[in-house]
Amino acid sequence: MSVEYYFDENVPRAIAEGLRLKGIDVLTVQEDGFDQRDDPVVLDRATELGRVVFTFDDDFLREATARSTAGSPFATVIYAPQLRMSIGRCIDDLELFAGAVQEDEIRSRVYQLPLH
Repeated sequence: MSVEYYFDENVPRAIAEGLRLKGIDVLTVQEDGFDQRDDPVVLDRATELGRVVFTFDDDFLREATARSTAGSPFATVIYAPQLRMSIGRCIDDLELFAGAVQEDEIRSRVYQLPLH
């Protein structure tokens, strides 16, 4: 299974670049022209593209959790608390996730980093 990521605008570019160096597909909202959009719009876009969202945004996490609770389909969201995760750790955990996840684990789910 090859995970394709969609990075929210609050994610440092260094994380996207680090993953790309490892051969992992990353598209940022800035590259897609969806920066400065509300979280529901970004989540809808990621769902449309079939990509897994990565964010540091608490509000985005709440949006994904609300959709999960309501049973609404959405792109899987991976959330990391920004002040507790180094860039290197994010890269390592996202690479691990991309290599280990099964297809049925990347639809309408919410995950949090760090992975254990």
